[in-house]
Amino acid sequence: MTSVRPPLDVGTLREMLLAPAGPLARLDVVPASASTNDDVVAGLRADPDAWPHASLLVAEHQTAGHGRAGRTWTTPARAALTCTFVARPQSSPATYGWLPLLAGLGTVRALRATAGVRAVLKWPNDVLVELDDAEPLDGWGTARKVAGILASAVPQVPAVAVGIGVNVDQTADELPVPWATSLAQAGARAADRATVLVALVASLDEVARRWGEHGGDAAAAGLVEEVASVCATIGQDVRVELPGGHVLAGVAQGLADDGALEVRTADGTAHRVLAGDVAHVRVTGTTRA
Repeated sequence: MTSVRPPLDVGTLREMLLAPAGPLARLDVVPASASTNDDVVAGLRADPDAWPHASLLVAEHQTAGHGRAGRTWTTPARAALTCTFVARPQSSPATYGWLPLLAGLGTVRALRATAGVRAVLKWPNDVLVELDDAEPLDGWGTARKVAGILASAVPQVPAVAVGIGVNVDQTADELPVPWATSLAQAGARAADRATVLVALVASLDEVARRWGEHGGDAAAAGLVEEVASVCATIGQDVRVELPGGHVLAGVAQGLADDGALEVRTADGTAHRVLAGDVAHVRVTGTTRA
């Protein structure tokens, strides 16, 4: 199947997405990359001026993408949308923790609009779709991961490389883990990388502009509520594997103004979680408005 997957039409994408017609300042599409995040971070360090805000690198084939906690993520050539955006925020680095969540909000909206799937955000950086006919999995229920987000800060610039990977038309035997799916496997009405990319750029631009106009204050921009509205983690019993190996169990009650996950344990203690792997322990349904 891989041999018949078409390449992206770079010329058309440039006409649609590059300024002044579109919001991007730079768009590069390369045949292959080990990691688009690594390539963009290296580019920012070598020549920051060459990678302005709203630059985008897309790889037709990513061979060693990064996940959380050092995991790797690979896909067949042209089967997924693998890309990295450059954010050059004017706000304090203390606000950068919102970028994965805002990227998740933009991704959820783009997939709902283009593919018609019930996409939701799993805090802090996974996008899931609900599959009615799926066998429940521990920590996932009947939801499956269709996209992942990884933000890499480059403090000396300053900038943030925001990598997004969307499984588009992988077949069942091409998916790496049981809790993964693709838009095609989820019954999407359109599983086309170019369509998803155009929608993703527009959605992220709208969210990023609002965030920037409010100086990185997600609450003032109304984005805390909007992220919470698509976040399936809120309201769930969760188990959080914290850095250092500690485990926190409780109920995810909401998001703090800095994007932290607010978890209340059985003894009534409230905790703010800024980083960690989250499992939904007792999944009561993942679809949110």
